[in-house]
Amino acid sequence: MNIGELVKKQREYFNSGKTKPVDFRLEMLKELKEEVKRQEGRIHEALKRDLNKSEFESYMTETGLVLSEIGYLEKHLRSYARPKRHLTPLAHFHGKSFTVAEPYGVALVMSPWNYPFMLCMEPLAGAIAAGNCCILKPSAYAPRVSAVIRELVEAVFPPEYVAVVEGGREENAALLEQRFDYIFFTGGVKVGRLVLEKASRYLTPVTLELGGKSPCIIDETADLKTAARRLAFGKFLNAGQTCVAPDYLLIQESVKEPFLGLLEKAIKKMYGENPLENPAYPRIVNEKHFERVSGLLEGMEIRTGGERNRETLQIAPTVLNGVTAKAPVMQEEIFGPVLPVLTFREIGEAEAFVKEREKPLACYIFTRDRKTERRLLSSLSFGGGCINDTIIHLATSRMGFGGVGNSGMGSYHGKKSFETFSHEKSIVKKYNWLDMPIRYQPYTRGKERLLKLFLK
Repeated sequence: MNIGELVKKQREYFNSGKTKPVDFRLEMLKELKEEVKRQEGRIHEALKRDLNKSEFESYMTETGLVLSEIGYLEKHLRSYARPKRHLTPLAHFHGKSFTVAEPYGVALVMSPWNYPFMLCMEPLAGAIAAGNCCILKPSAYAPRVSAVIRELVEAVFPPEYVAVVEGGREENAALLEQRFDYIFFTGGVKVGRLVLEKASRYLTPVTLELGGKSPCIIDETADLKTAARRLAFGKFLNAGQTCVAPDYLLIQESVKEPFLGLLEKAIKKMYGENPLENPAYPRIVNEKHFERVSGLLEGMEIRTGGERNRETLQIAPTVLNGVTAKAPVMQEEIFGPVLPVLTFREIGEAEAFVKEREKPLACYIFTRDRKTERRLLSSLSFGGGCINDTIIHLATSRMGFGGVGNSGMGSYHGKKSFETFSHEKSIVKKYNWLDMPIRYQPYTRGKERLLKLFLK
């Protein structure tokens, strides 16, 4: 079945109304969850082959999060789908006002390679919960996970309801030429702009989960030992290939040297004296990205790390010292295990540095000063973040996750996922036993006075 025919079949299936009953959606979520559990071993094996992820990391950052998200949606779906009552203005007397969530129709989910299972399945769960049909496009850069996703989906759903399209740029281009009712894209800014451009042809609403240079700001009041451990975790998880990884460090000059010593110790404790020999340390996804990240190290002062293995496509956790704002490593999102270190004297410098750049997907602030915390939270615009930790804000179904400005638009997780894949219809139901004549012509001075009373 070609892509155009597949979209047509899904639209016909959606128009049949089969996806709309809440009981049906709950059953589909249940079956998806059970199939993920059945295939957990194969999913972890595929993640190991594509990215060298350990079984622990695969569960912590991929399958475990997916199962948690599906379970949360199962628990709350009936509440989300129920019509919501709203107060009715006096001018609409006598009637009642309510909103109804309806599915958009046929959704397209395009996922990236860095968390290839989780970033495909979590949006799918939201699309199903909202009552949509869905086409998934996994990344060709993670081919084993892509194949497992296709087999998993085929084991649970008929293709006219949920289907997987594998392939690369040709398939991506063909999909974006189709008319979808919603597009959910996770990836880089460059392709995100293309998705938005293609979606504009049909005025298709989109969610763009992109990225950017997410700062980590550490002031002199921070708990440096804890900050070092938590920064190392967030930065070097998945070999730095995380959209919300701290991209660079802004640290107060007075604590830079003691902190870098603690950071080096934290890296060695987590990954060993030689991280490239650690069997649980992930690799860079492919040679192209290995060369790109390696190129960012050229001519830089390496404080720790820097070792590379071209055969295994691994780069050790690396900290760069003496970095300036004009350095090549500061001109693009790194998306690898390289941490540039910059300094500031007072917090206003760090604040200005971040504000002068594109709005990041995340921001991390390590401080024990409540005034500094409030100041940065109120003045800096970013998708989401943490105080005194890194990246954990996305690992919950109780808050939305998304970007702002150049780092994306829209959000998902939990209730936000349901809302993202739903259109909320506003309805006023009027009763027939009273029909106020004020709105009908002819318009008189008396009606005008009454109108002003109603609309004050």
